[in-house]
Amino acid sequence: MSGTLYVVGTPIGNLSDITMRAIKTLKSVDFICAEDTRVTAKLLNHFEIKKPLISYHEHNASQSGKNIIDRLNSGESCAIVTDAGMPCISDPGEDLVRLCAENGIETVVVPLASAAISALAISGLSASRFTFEGFLSTTKKQRLEHLSSLVNETRTMIFYEAPHKLIYTLRDMYEFFGDRKISLCRELTKIHEEVIRTTLSGAIEKYETVSPKGEFVLVIEGKQKENDAPDTIEDAIAQVNELISKGVRAAEACKQIAKLTSFSKSELYSRVLSQKL
Repeated sequence: MSGTLYVVGTPIGNLSDITMRAIKTLKSVDFICAEDTRVTAKLLNHFEIKKPLISYHEHNASQSGKNIIDRLNSGESCAIVTDAGMPCISDPGEDLVRLCAENGIETVVVPLASAAISALAISGLSASRFTFEGFLSTTKKQRLEHLSSLVNETRTMIFYEAPHKLIYTLRDMYEFFGDRKISLCRELTKIHEEVIRTTLSGAIEKYETVSPKGEFVLVIEGKQKENDAPDTIEDAIAQVNELISKGVRAAEACKQIAKLTSFSKSELYSRVLSQKL
C-alpha cells in the first residue's frame, strides 16, 4: 500500500501563524521534502521536529521527484513544504502533486497562509474576482506578452516580484495598464510589514529614489469599464499600432484590440500588414 503526500503550508513570516495540524503532520511523516532545506531546518528546530529532509526544487525536481514517488509507493509518508506559504503556488511542488495523481498516490492538503491572498485581503481593492499571475518572466519577450494578455483584464491582478526587479516591473505595467491603483505589500506578517496603497505612477516615483527591500506582492486593479472603445477600424488600428510600439507582436496586438471591437483579429491583422506594403 502506498503512502500519502501531505502538502503542508508554512508561515509566510511569523512563526506563530503555524497551525497545530501542521506541526502534528510534520512530526508524523517519515520524511519532509523542502525547497531550501536550510530554511526548513530553522522551522523544524523551532518546533523541535526531527525528521529527515530532502531537497526538492526546480533544478532537481525531475530526479528528486522520481525518488520521492518511489518512496511513497513503498509505503512511506511525506510532507512537502516551501520556504514560506503554500507549496505548489509559483512553486515546483505542483509537479510532485501531479506525479502523485498519475501514480494513484493519495494527496492531503494542510493549508496555511498564502502571501497572495493575505495581500489581496488588505489591499483595499476589489477581492470579489481576481487572477493570480505569479512572477513575470525575466525574458523580455515573454514578459511583454504576459502583460499584453492582461491589458483588458477586469479582475484584480496579483503578482509576485523581487526587490531588484521592482522598478522595471512597475514601469512595464504603467506602459501597458496606464495609471491604475496598486497596493504594494511587503514583508507580510513580519516586523517591518508594509502596505503602500497608491497608483502605478506614484509607485514609480517612490521607487526611483528609494531602494526597495523584501519580497513584494503587487495587487493591481483591473481595467475599469470605458465608453471609448474604438468605433471605426481606423481607431482600432491606431490602438493596435500603439501596442506594437510597446513591443507587442502584431498578431497578439490585433487579438487584444479585437476583444474590444466588432472587428475580427484577421481583419485587423490584414490592415496592419497592408500598412507595411
